Amino acid sequence: MVHSSTPAYESWGRLPKALPARVVSLKDRDARLPAEEPMLAYGQGRSYGDACLNHGGTLLDTDALDRTLAFDIKNGVFRAEAGMTLAGVLARIVPHGWFLPVTPGTQYVTLGGAVANDVHGKNHHVAGTFGRFVTAMELVRSSGERLELTPGGEHADLFRATIGGLGLTGLITWVEFRLLRIQSDAIDQTSTRFDSLDAFFEINELANARSPYVVSWLDTLRPEGRGLLVEGDHATGSGTSLPEPGATATPRLSMPVDAPSWALNRFTVRAFNTAYYHRQRQLEVRSRVHYRPFFYPLDAIGQWNRGYGKRGFYQYQFVVPFADSHDAVREVLDRLARAGAGSFLAVLKTFGDVPSPGLMSFPRPGVTLALDLPNRGSETIRLLHSCDAIVREAGGVVYPAKDACMTPESFRSYFPQWETFSAFIDPAFSSSFWRRVTA
Repeated sequence: MVHSSTPAYESWGRLPKALPARVVSLKDRDARLPAEEPMLAYGQGRSYGDACLNHGGTLLDTDALDRTLAFDIKNGVFRAEAGMTLAGVLARIVPHGWFLPVTPGTQYVTLGGAVANDVHGKNHHVAGTFGRFVTAMELVRSSGERLELTPGGEHADLFRATIGGLGLTGLITWVEFRLLRIQSDAIDQTSTRFDSLDAFFEINELANARSPYVVSWLDTLRPEGRGLLVEGDHATGSGTSLPEPGATATPRLSMPVDAPSWALNRFTVRAFNTAYYHRQRQLEVRSRVHYRPFFYPLDAIGQWNRGYGKRGFYQYQFVVPFADSHDAVREVLDRLARAGAGSFLAVLKTFGDVPSPGLMSFPRPGVTLALDLPNRGSETIRLLHSCDAIVREAGGVVYPAKDACMTPESFRSYFPQWETFSAFIDPAFSSSFWRRVTA
């Protein structure tokens, strides 16, 4: 056990600033939990807001809990300790012809984090969330109970609460889940330019019908909504594997220092977005790429969050039902453009009608937009609160794993089931996020 108040335990957005009173490094999944509370598990800190923070409380560092426990190579079932990252899983399963059933945009999420936030990926329209593939996990409660949770077992309700439960139901020590069979480590991808939101909705529908992986980058400083849609599938047949690219477990490049605050403004964002859009001259480009740059392009740059400076940045992701999606997305983009708050990294895609087993899971059928916005203090918070009003009016939801500023009123509107969920929270577990939104 290690006592610490180091600021290294921060979220990926680097805000809000929070200091744990104590950090306990877990070396053995069978160890007893500490008596101090409130406590919260901390993996790689890839949540963008305060869902992974516990200001003034105890953090349970799970980094050392990264051992493989079982791998059924024939049937594609993998079990590992909750501190193992998706990069660690991939290193073990891809050589045997298996892949993650669902993966977010970074391979540095832990298995415990993937469950606690019920992560989604480019294939939600066909596969749903990570939680759908979890077959079992162990949950340690502060009472000392060790419970094996399964979808249809004795503690099925607690299983549902733990999937997407933000780490509040106890300590997840190991996770078992089903894998996806692949023939190659390569992806056949197609990138298509679109010059308006109407064009996006048209080509996205076609792409969803033919490809398991679909995602779009959006130029947020152009209210008409131009961008690039990328779709792909695992390459098949012999001879399709590719050499390992740079986006491995150790990035070749890294941001050595924080970028100066003056480097982030509407002019640099506009220049970046224009260059990124025009880097593809043709309407459509087909290529074969390794899975790492396809799924994890930003992982090639270590500590890329430093590009937003010491003040950090807000990631804001929402989903709105299809019926009101066109107007809601346009209105959010218009707010951003009028505020001069364009995003370098804006991701637009659709979620399918594939229900998650999680009681508090974020994805649901509709259109989802994720934005990265430099922290400009109260100005940015006011902008995001105005976007919250648009999302609430459209019957949408904001993603807790990426939030750092939603109000308690917005949270209760987005997640009316929160009181039902509260009954499953371990009384010794809490987080900065949970205390903020239930105040």
